[in-house]
Amino acid sequence: MKTPQFIQQLREDEIVAAIQAAERKTSGELRVFISRQSVADPVVAAQAEFARLGMEKTRERNAVLIYLAPGPRKFAVIGDRGIHERCGEAFWQELARSMTAHFRAAEFTEGIVQGIKRAGELLAEHFPRHPDDTNELPNRVQHD
Repeated sequence: MKTPQFIQQLREDEIVAAIQAAERKTSGELRVFISRQSVADPVVAAQAEFARLGMEKTRERNAVLIYLAPGPRKFAVIGDRGIHERCGEAFWQELARSMTAHFRAAEFTEGIVQGIKRAGELLAEHFPRHPDDTNELPNRVQHD
């Protein structure tokens, strides 16, 4: 699917609402990025975007990026070192599995929202929200 068509069919308001709901339970930060680029390795592309977006600057190093490249039909879910230290590889595998079934059924908004919800639940276990927590990163869906 071409990226403009993919973006047009997304219900971005639902995605933003899911990010806001998830972040009410955790100090973690979640972002969604949609790339128009054709990428060979979505993890490498996601890591570059993570750095470009300044996501490593969160207080607890606990940001998560859901990176989608609709053209080549690839995605990656990556996070900062604080999450890796506490959650391990199983965290990322579970997130990807929770999204893949929806993507295979062309339920893209649902897949992204499912990933956000599950990430929020997992983050809340390891990074509960603090009374002085602030929203460190924008909640909107970003595209290049």
